[in-house]
Formats: sequence, structure tokens, C-alpha cells
Amino acid sequence: MTENIRKMLVTSALPYANGPIHIGHLVEYIQTDIWVRFQKMCYPASAGHQIYYVCADDAHGTPIMLRAQQEGITPETLIKRVKKEHQRDFTEFAIIFDNYHTTHSTENQVLATMVYERLAAGGHINRRTIKQAYDPVQEMFLPDRFIRGECPKCGAADQYGDSCEECGATYSPTDLKNAVSAISGATPIEKESEHYFFKLGDFEGMLRDWTTAGHLQSEVANKLDEWFRAGLQEWDISRDKPYFGFGIPGTDEKYFYVWLDAPIGYLASFKHLCERDGINFDDFIARGSKAEMYHFIGKDIIYFHALFWPAMLHGSRLRTPTAIFAHGFLTVNGQKMSKSRGTFITGRTYLDNLDPQYLRYYFAAKLGSGVDDIDLNFDDFTFRVNSDLVGKVVNIASRCAGFITKRFNGKLSSSVHLPVLLDEFTTANSSIAAAYEQREYSRAMRKIMLLADKANQYIDEHKPWVLAKEQGTDDQLQSVCTMGLNCFHQLIIYLKPVLPIMAEQAEQFLNVDALLWKDCETPLLNHTINEYKPLMTRVEKEKIDHMIEASKEDLKSSSRTPLPEGKDFITIDDFAKIDLRVARIIKAAHVEGADKLLQLTLDIGGETRNVFAGIKYAYAPEQLEGRLTVMVANLAPRKMKFGVSEGMVLAASGDGPGIYILSPDAGAEPGMKIK
Repeated sequence: MTENIRKMLVTSALPYANGPIHIGHLVEYIQTDIWVRFQKMCYPASAGHQIYYVCADDAHGTPIMLRAQQEGITPETLIKRVKKEHQRDFTEFAIIFDNYHTTHSTENQVLATMVYERLAAGGHINRRTIKQAYDPVQEMFLPDRFIRGECPKCGAADQYGDSCEECGATYSPTDLKNAVSAISGATPIEKESEHYFFKLGDFEGMLRDWTTAGHLQSEVANKLDEWFRAGLQEWDISRDKPYFGFGIPGTDEKYFYVWLDAPIGYLASFKHLCERDGINFDDFIARGSKAEMYHFIGKDIIYFHALFWPAMLHGSRLRTPTAIFAHGFLTVNGQKMSKSRGTFITGRTYLDNLDPQYLRYYFAAKLGSGVDDIDLNFDDFTFRVNSDLVGKVVNIASRCAGFITKRFNGKLSSSVHLPVLLDEFTTANSSIAAAYEQREYSRAMRKIMLLADKANQYIDEHKPWVLAKEQGTDDQLQSVCTMGLNCFHQLIIYLKPVLPIMAEQAEQFLNVDALLWKDCETPLLNHTINEYKPLMTRVEKEKIDHMIEASKEDLKSSSRTPLPEGKDFITIDDFAKIDLRVARIIKAAHVEGADKLLQLTLDIGGETRNVFAGIKYAYAPEQLEGRLTVMVANLAPRKMKFGVSEGMVLAASGDGPGIYILSPDAGAEPGMKIK
């Protein structure tokens, strides 16, 4: 590779394939996409540079398996559907990958096996029998995230089995206090199983050198120091069946833990691209490669990416990342995203209501190079977009283009009216480029908007609308409008990484090829433009309100229907006494000697109930297990011939013998109250 040609592989963390993309996820993908677009503008493929942005769906693990069971489909069907939804949303947000793949792929299985076998051959895999939490109802070992209880360090309630969201402590699931299974609500028991461990401590020296060599942000490197002082622990890389993932070579019932094959999915997606487009995979991935490799991630997965991942790569004789860039979380209106407040907004709900470019710009205006959280405040969002993009940038073109089109047949003059101002715009390119390169997007946006202010001040001072009415000022009018449109041309170049959709429309209006960063050095003179069409409309508060309402879980009726007369009604107070809960059927069985009954074991979030239901005509037991239904949770227990029934499931029936249980919509969880 020559000194002037850049080879670069860029990735974002893999979205999990069991749910939609939401605006919190989009912070990372928009941040990465802006950076990659900037790099491609500076180092285009036409000049021989190779810059690739790849990603994939993270498609393995117990949550995928359980959700597929709940929906009555195979995991393969589920992940194929979700991948399609993810790709659709990314595309509409103008997040463009050179390849988007899945971790459930041949490439990933081959690479994961290779990494594991190289680590094993190097003596970095240990096997030992351990005790694990086991769900006696579901008859399965419980993943860390499917155990909830009190943090052993700070005592915070309702924490996951591997880490505490309150104090940040990490621990073993067996250390959790008052633990319960998040699947069945049963108290986990301990059960022995042989597991496979990656000996992270073997790489302590290498990791200490790597983490202090400029590959990480300073605050991330400081955080890693705490983990080094605490000691690097062996990492459990295996899981027992049932599990959806890749089997560990040489075993019958062991699977790679999702976090082993997920980061390898970066390489697998790139390998898929290489095989498709004839790119040399080893040029980027082999140890000693001069290519650059960058990972953009959230701060919650630093441990995996800054310790396990470089150690895995080094131990399997592959190159390590050039840099890992971590970012903070997103809050909305100063608080965590909330379904009840309507601020847990999916990408699809946003797209149904607002222009994706608004969000790209707003995130860019807030993002720096650190790991601080950013806040999406909708009042500020509305003001910034309307003021900066519509009131400043788009306004320049709309104030100048019409005169050029109508009075000069779309032809720009041979010179600009105020060269010193255009020189100021051109000179700014190095500082704006440096801000983009350093991921200081907010600084770049401030610089760009200061230039936009100067362009608008120039237009205000020279008033082309006044010149157009005066005799003998045509040359001056053409020159002033040419000046304004060249300022606009510069601004579009600088904003193109953030606003690629508007930039493409501006390129058509300006009648230019796809803009590159170097084009800021070449003004548009003696050049014919096309007719101007509006490039962006203002944010409407009504659409934001509609988006928030559409995102709320608890929708309230806006009107009441009068009650028919002559009926025996209960009051709202009577109804309020009924405790309706979402329940998951974790086990269903025939009742010996009963013609109509099935025995159901129900998880209602933290406890299980035994219920006898007269639904035998409609269902075989295996059709029910894993499904959600609704039950009356505060019905007095009823002693029956076959045992005690601890509630009632809600069902509907028609004229025939069948009776059918009610099922809540997707997104409901055991224990939720029906309101």
C-alpha cells in the first residue's frame, strides 16, 4: 500500500435481531455514517482509496430463541424478518453500509471456529465444571440477563445477573441476592455443567500496552485501569442447550456464547463483501496489516471491545483495531427514554412523522468525541433545525436562485462579487475537516453555521431583490447572486456528511457531480444551474406531538360511548377491583380424567400460578407453551377435583364447542397490568 492510498474498515456495533431500531441506537449509526461519508469525500474510491463501512444483525442467543418460540416461528424466520426491517430503517435514515450481513452466516461460523481453534491451540482456552443458575420450570440454564435480583455490591433491586445499572458493578449471577428467573419467575437452583473459558489474563501485558497506546479515548483508558487493578477474569465463552447459535467444535451440546461470535461478525460481514466484490480480505485483517480498522460502540460495551476483542484477535494471530470510539447514551427531554411518556421512539415511528435529516443534523449539533450522554430536547430540536437549516442554509439558495434562473437563463457570472468572503469560506475547510476527523461534529456545525450567518448578512447588505428593480444593475445582480450561491455551494459541501439527502438535491439544483471535499476549492463561475426547488421544510410541532402520542404504551380513549339502558352494568369502581395481568404459559398439560380442562403453569412476572382452563377443545398443550395470555390474578383460589386453580385466563367462545384464549400484542411482558 502506497503512502497516499488509505485502506479503512469501519464498523458500528451490531443491532440485536429481536427488536426494532430506536432513536437511542441511531446516535451510533448516524455518528459512524457521518464519519465514513466525510472520509469518502476526502479519500474517494475514484482515487484508489478503499474505505468500507460494514455491519450486521447480531442474531444469536437465548432471547432470539425465546422470542421465536413465543411467536411460533423458527429463529431463522425471526432473524430474517428483523434484518429486513433494520435495513429498511437504516436506508431511510440515509445510513448506508457497504455491506450489511448477519452473524448467523457461513462466514461467521468459519471465522468463529478459526478464532476458537487458534486460541485453543495456543493454550488460551480452559475447561472446568461450574455451578450455574438453572430454571427448574423451563429446564434450562439461565443466561445472565434472564436472572433478576438485588445487586450484591450496592443492594439495588431488579438488576441483571451480570451487572448493576445503578453502581456499574460486574459479578457472577450466583452472587445476585433474592434472584428469580425472568422467564418463569421461579427461584433458580444451582446445577453443574462443564464450560469453556477464554483465559483473558494471558494477555494482560499485551492489553496494558495496547490500551495505553492511543487506540482508546482517554476516559475509556482510565476506566480500563480500574479493571486491570481488579484483575482480569477468565471469560465464559460457552453456553448449554437449548441455545440458538454455533456449536463449539468437538462438542455435542455446547454453543459459542453470543458475545464470542458477535464481534467476529464484523470480520464476517467484511469477508462477505470481499468475496462479493473481489477485495483482498487479508490486506485488512492479517496481523501486520497497514490498513486501518475502527469500531464505533456505546459506552456500555467497552469491556467486551477494549479487552476481550483485542485479546481474541491477538491470540488468533489477527490484527487489532486502530481505534475504538465509544459514545454516550441518549436522553429525551432530560430523562431516560420512556414508553409511558412516548419518548421511547422507534426509528419507524420517527420516520412516519418527521424528516430523517432533522435527526441527523440535531445529533451532529450535539455530538463530540467523548463518551458524554446527549439529550434530545424537542423544543431545542425544533429551534435548531428551523433556524439553522431552513432559516440560514436553505434560505441562501432560495433568496438568490430565482433571479439567476429568470433574469440570466440560469447562468452564473464569471466572477464573484466579494472574493474575500469566498476565500474565508474556502479557508475554513481545514478546521471543519479537522473537527469531522476528530468526531467533534458539534464544533463543525458551529463553524458551518457561522459561515451561513455571514452569507446571509452579505445578502441582507446587498439586497438582490432591490437590485432586481433598478435599471442598469443586471451585472451587479448577477454577481451578487453568484456570490450567494457559491457560499451555498461551500456550505453544502461541508454539510454533505450530515445531510446527504439534501446534498444530493442541491447537487441536482447546482448542476454538479457528486461533491467531494476538494470541490470547495473550485467556485462555480460561468456555470449554468437548474431551477431551484425547496430543499427542506420547517419542523412542525404537531408532527412531534403526534410522534410522541404514537409512541405511548397507554393510549387513552378520547370519547365515551353512552351505556345502553336496561342492562346490568358494573361500575368503574367494580371493574377497578379486577387485577388483569399479562401471563406467559410456561407449561401446559392434559388433566387426567377431565374432558375440557388443560392445566396451565403461568408466569405473571416474579411468580408462577397454577390454573385449570376449559380450553382443551381448542388447543393441544404444545400449541400453548411460550404464548402470552391474560389472566385474572386476584381471583380467589378454587379447590377442584384435580387440584387448586389460582386464577382464570380470559377466553372467547362462539356458537361451537371451541373456546379461545386472549393474547396481548407483541411487546407485552409477563406481570404487566391490563389498564
